[in-house]
Amino acid sequence: MDTPTFAELGLSAKVVAAIEAAGYANPTPIQAQAIPVAVTGRDVLGIAQTGTGKTASFVLPMLSRLESGRARARMPRSLILAPTRELAAQCAQSFEKYTAPIAAYAGALIGGVSMDDQVQKLDRGVDVLIATPGRLLDHFQRGRLMLMGVEILVIDEADRMLDMGFIPDIERICKLLPPRRQTLFFSATMPPEITRLVDQFLKDPARIEVARPATTAKTITQRFRFCASTEDWEKREILRELLRSLEVRNAIIFCNRKKDVAILQKSLAKHGFNAGALHGDMDQLSRMATLDKFRSGEIALLAASDVAARGLDIPDVSHVFNFDVSWQPDDYVHRIGRTGRAGKEGYAVSIVSPDDLKSLAAISKLTGEEPVWLGEPPTEEDIADAASRKRGRRRGGRPGADARGAGGDDRGRRRDGRRGRGEPPGEGARARSDAPREEGDEARAAERRPRREDRPHREDRPRRDDRPQRSDRPARHADDVREAPPRAARGERAERPDRAERGERTREREQRPARAAQPAPRREEGGQRDRPQQRGGGRQRGEETPFGMGNDHIPAFLRRPVRISAD
Repeated sequence: MDTPTFAELGLSAKVVAAIEAAGYANPTPIQAQAIPVAVTGRDVLGIAQTGTGKTASFVLPMLSRLESGRARARMPRSLILAPTRELAAQCAQSFEKYTAPIAAYAGALIGGVSMDDQVQKLDRGVDVLIATPGRLLDHFQRGRLMLMGVEILVIDEADRMLDMGFIPDIERICKLLPPRRQTLFFSATMPPEITRLVDQFLKDPARIEVARPATTAKTITQRFRFCASTEDWEKREILRELLRSLEVRNAIIFCNRKKDVAILQKSLAKHGFNAGALHGDMDQLSRMATLDKFRSGEIALLAASDVAARGLDIPDVSHVFNFDVSWQPDDYVHRIGRTGRAGKEGYAVSIVSPDDLKSLAAISKLTGEEPVWLGEPPTEEDIADAASRKRGRRRGGRPGADARGAGGDDRGRRRDGRRGRGEPPGEGARARSDAPREEGDEARAAERRPRREDRPHREDRPRRDDRPQRSDRPARHADDVREAPPRAARGERAERPDRAERGERTREREQRPARAAQPAPRREEGGQRDRPQQRGGGRQRGEETPFGMGNDHIPAFLRRPVRISAD
């Protein structure tokens, strides 16, 4: 069957001219099936693996429908929801390629940048609004945005929305939109929660599935390298060996934790590699600047967390390295999908430690492919040990580390670099040091530590019952104690009386007759009580006050009573 052209998909003449000006000739399979349905206004459920051109599947039919009419201030005509800031910015760049002959305006609402500029775009009016769920709801709650004019809703990378916890926000946004709208829903996988969302908000959608969910592209060569140690510095040695032996033009290196991304980038730069870093703790301007440098070739290697694994279209990435095997099998598919895009050849290598063998088995089960090893594969003993080993025992953390807000992938370690729960002592220091350990260093360290056989056994230690009691201890000889001069001679107060003398004084105080109660002072006609006349008013110096303080500490306005006249 011949592949149709863009002109045969029902797009308008202006959109076809913009596509040809951008240099695209033939649509991809997902574009050839989704665009004709989306142009008619029907809901679409698109399921395709990463790197197949899903973005153009909803951008091009949307532009064809937006040719007529103009958006009002703060009332966009179409809405695109993206899980990450980078993906939203990428969608905005895609619109810039095709909107020149159509005169349609697009605006992005993402976090990490000034809200004032975004408000100015909304006041001017945007036809296409591309936003992350959090920033969109923020503008809506401030009254800067109205959603009753949205005609087309696009939810991109829906399974990533689920991983990041955006499903409640998506449900809330969908309820704010008008019920009569077109919804285009795209996802690489279909977990039960995504299926429930589709059944709730899509009406009789056309299901378009061009490949089995969570499958890898056939153009990607997948290899695995086994590392018998779980130490990060040994894995970095293997990574440098792979970078030198393979013909790497540019590459993305994925880590599971943000802190590991920063450590790896510094290590690569220290050894002479041109590397940058991309993770969720960076501010938005730095993230966009790093991506631009990588796209332009100014940076050859990009150490990144899973924030760069979903949806980013970085052309001509020759290699992808998994420094850490992903905890979730779906993330592995998205990671290696950064290479081998649009029918080009790609190469993916994963460094597997004994702790990663369980995750590797889950990946093989999902993709249906057995791993091909570079070098020696793991032995049966390694596989048996991995089956009994708890995940994250050596390095801490737990699955889903980079799921919340594109960046929480550092839960195993504390932010100040000290050891976190589940991390062995000294792991953070070993991660910060990139020099390989020599045999002499290990020997000297072993000499400094007391050997286990030299330590006293628990049974050899003295028991509590065997320790000498206070009564059994030898008394101190009188000659061993120097006589101290009496306190009176040292200018100190005399010693306190003993207990018998204190008890006798207490009995004497109790036997004293009670002091007769003083009669209350008489009031004069003016309403004042009889009180002694003295300079300064109030009580005598040193007399106790009702507040428990001496007369010297009473404020001036309380020392003299205020006289109130009878009138």
